[in-house]
Amino acid sequence: MLALVDLLDRVVSFFGKLGAWCALLLVIVVVYDVITRYAGVPKPFGLNSTQIQESEYWLHAILFSLMIGYAYLRQAHVRIDLVRERLQLRSKFILEMFGCVVFLLPYSIIGIYYTSLYVHASYLENEISKSVIGLSHIWILKSFMPIMFLLLFLAGLAQLMKSLLGAMGKLPDDRISETLGGDL
Repeated sequence: MLALVDLLDRVVSFFGKLGAWCALLLVIVVVYDVITRYAGVPKPFGLNSTQIQESEYWLHAILFSLMIGYAYLRQAHVRIDLVRERLQLRSKFILEMFGCVVFLLPYSIIGIYYTSLYVHASYLENEISKSVIGLSHIWILKSFMPIMFLLLFLAGLAQLMKSLLGAMGKLPDDRISETLGGDL
């Protein structure tokens, strides 16, 4: 089971790192947008200010969508540890499994389903920007929503399996803090 966990971790981490590169690209696009707007530098490839600005929020959305599962794996999400910090290690793993099974995994499945419908409708309508001179093919941007929920599902599945191994006492010691986060 640990081999499957490692595979899921690698897949989610790959997309998380890909999303991190969007942050660099986003900074470059924002700086370029500012320079072209205020320094009078012409825009290449027939792009206009609206398209460049819309590409900024596209990159931001892609960044968030690809990073959310990775952030969950790395325990970078918000936790409220009022009860959990007082529990024994095995109970922490059981609580983590409960959260994954009851909340995270069903939420991710529902998210995949409904956002896929949303993307499909956008594709069929050939949705474009509300701005006349904006970007087209909005379905491409919207397609990152089901991808986000899929990556979150895979991260939750990996977390569930690590927690199960931890509750059974079969999770290696060096993986415990990775699974539960914080000081144990």
